[in-house]
Amino acid sequence: MKKILFTTLFTALSLISIAQYNISFTSNVKYGKAYMAYYMGKNLNVQDSSNILPNGTVKFTKKDKVPGGIYTVVFGNNKFSSDFLLTPNATLKISADTNALSNTNITGNEDNLIFTQYQNYVADKGRQLNETKKLYETSTNFADSAIYEATYIKLNNELNAYRQNLINTKSSSMMSALLLAMKGGAFPTKQANNAADSLENFQFYKSHYWDDFAFNDDRLVRTPFFIPRLENYYRVVMQQMPADSIIQDIDYKLLLARTAPEMYKYLLNWLTDEYINPKYMGQDAVFVHLFEKYHSKGLSSWLNEQQMKVITDRAYMQMSNLIGVKAADLQMLDWKERPTSLYSLDADYTLVLFWDPTCGHCKQELPRIDSIYQANWKANGVKIFAVLSENQKKLWVDYIKENKLEDWTHAYQTPEMIEQEKNSALPGYRQLFDVIQTPTMLLLDKEKNIIAKKLTIEQLNEFLQVKIKQVKK
Repeated sequence: MKKILFTTLFTALSLISIAQYNISFTSNVKYGKAYMAYYMGKNLNVQDSSNILPNGTVKFTKKDKVPGGIYTVVFGNNKFSSDFLLTPNATLKISADTNALSNTNITGNEDNLIFTQYQNYVADKGRQLNETKKLYETSTNFADSAIYEATYIKLNNELNAYRQNLINTKSSSMMSALLLAMKGGAFPTKQANNAADSLENFQFYKSHYWDDFAFNDDRLVRTPFFIPRLENYYRVVMQQMPADSIIQDIDYKLLLARTAPEMYKYLLNWLTDEYINPKYMGQDAVFVHLFEKYHSKGLSSWLNEQQMKVITDRAYMQMSNLIGVKAADLQMLDWKERPTSLYSLDADYTLVLFWDPTCGHCKQELPRIDSIYQANWKANGVKIFAVLSENQKKLWVDYIKENKLEDWTHAYQTPEMIEQEKNSALPGYRQLFDVIQTPTMLLLDKEKNIIAKKLTIEQLNEFLQVKIKQVKK
């Protein structure tokens, strides 16, 4: 039984309506409550609920329009469920028996008749396939294995032929649209004999991943297969770098979905969620692009004020510190009260480090950073510009002296400097460098362009070693 969600996710808010319903459901369960829910990936979200009458009947009626898709009635203390297709102006009668749910009967429109026939056929064919697979796995000789293998292939071909026949003969039905969307694109047939062949096959698979999937069909959002397929594409199939390739891809998908309000909204919300806190360095550029091209231009009007504030605030925190962008200069005082600035450092690489002497993690990491700096980075043109992130000057100075970090450039802002910055409506270093936790590290090249950020010390060292080796070649 799938988990039922009684609250909608951020990515499922304010979906445009396309169907009405009048559904009568009868089963052998004579008490309790039944829920009409829709599939949203691995979960079920509640659309409607009603008490079960003593005769086992429950009715779901709504005159307002709601999205179409694959729905289910969940009953019997959430132990049982019965799927159906919600189509425009659906008036359905569903009868189910907890002892034989495969015999559920749905009447009211042709789409659900086709759906029921398909489910029964697939259940029977699936049983045969599983039995044949077990026989193959337990066979003790080659002759039997060959027979079971041939039988399995034959059954699987029959299943695929049945699906294709439904697509061809019932092309206007919802079942046809669902089967097309589930096909998953073409697989490469070329034998991979070397790395180039493997790459070519992968590119073929990627380019055909969304074959037959209609991004202009709202019904496909409320299905169990769309979200897992979307997640797999952007997290596994899609090349994670550079961000430009992801941006180009999502713009095309959103363009395809512009005539399907529910699909468009779900895609834009999901992509925003996915990249607002990216898993890979540099992907924050994707989120900033979504903000600048869609959210800031009023193309996500369904979001409430709080959601828009979260998106806007996060975008402004990331805009000025994207990979490849020239870092903002920092005009500050050093730990001896002398004026200093980020751009005053002449270095092949500059590590900008924001830290706090009261931060336990900072106190663990800074000695490690200095150890690598003294052992390797310093001799290879790396300098460190370390910024105090909290007003703890005495502790800051004491820590610098105690840990012998005097050959770093240490900088801070006085409270007066911070106040003057605010009064001038200038962005502070927290916004300019996206400092939301400590320690935060960014690596700049000789021209002060940001080339890496928010990496662990080990990742940063590995990145630097590659850069240093490239220069020495």
